[in-house]
Amino acid sequence: MVVSAPTETLHGLRRISLRFPEAVEAGGVGNPSFKVRDKIFAMQHGHESRPSCWVKAPAGVQQLLVGHDPGRFFAPPYVGQHGWVGVWLDVDVDWDELADLVEESYRMTAPKRLLAQLDAVQSDGRAGED
Repeated sequence: MVVSAPTETLHGLRRISLRFPEAVEAGGVGNPSFKVRDKIFAMQHGHESRPSCWVKAPAGVQQLLVGHDPGRFFAPPYVGQHGWVGVWLDVDVDWDELADLVEESYRMTAPKRLLAQLDAVQSDGRAGED
């Protein structure tokens, strides 16, 4: 059985995942998956009959998040052994926190040239906030 997040949740996931240079939505393992240069950095994935988002995370982050709040985070099958973190989407989602996790995953996946582009855009945006 395919488990998908509600439409408004998918819109939120798209909004935070497609804001990065060359990020695209595609099919594949997740439904949808978000990729940069054909490499997945985030995916909506059904797990245990619940909608969730899976993202790459730096070493130790998965254990920290799951240990701190197992009601919101989990170690996903298959990719969890490589540090990916699962975020349940059928609970009260902290969109700022999820956006940070997706950005970190993008940064772990994208080539340096695209990261420089992202940093330049973010730096320009912050300069106008004063």
